[in-house]
Amino acid sequence: MSHPGCVVSSSVSPARHPYEDLVAHLVRTSGLGPGEAARVVADVLSYFSEPVEEFVRRRHGELKSRGLTNDEIFPRVAAELRGRRVAPPELSLRQLRRVVYG
Repeated sequence: MSHPGCVVSSSVSPARHPYEDLVAHLVRTSGLGPGEAARVVADVLSYFSEPVEEFVRRRHGELKSRGLTNDEIFPRVAAELRGRRVAPPELSLRQLRRVVYG
C-alpha cells in the first residue's frame, strides 16, 4: 500500500519526496541515509493510511494467530482504532465482526 504522492523504491531521492523536510530531519537526527529515511517516512505514511477495513482484518488475523478469541480480539481492535493517527468512525463490535466475516 502506498501513500498518495509517495514513491517507494530503493532509489527514493529526498529532494523529490513530498515530505522532504521530514526526510532531512531524519537524516540529521537518526544516522539514516536519505534513501533509508525516505523509505521510513513512506512506510509510516502507508501504515497510517491503511483503510479501516484492512486494519481490522489484519489485526484480527494477527491476534487470532496468537490464540486470542473473538471475544478478546474485537474489544482490543476497537480500542486500537481509537488510537489511530486519523481516527476512523467508531465501529461497534458487531460492525467489526461484519468487516471480518462479511
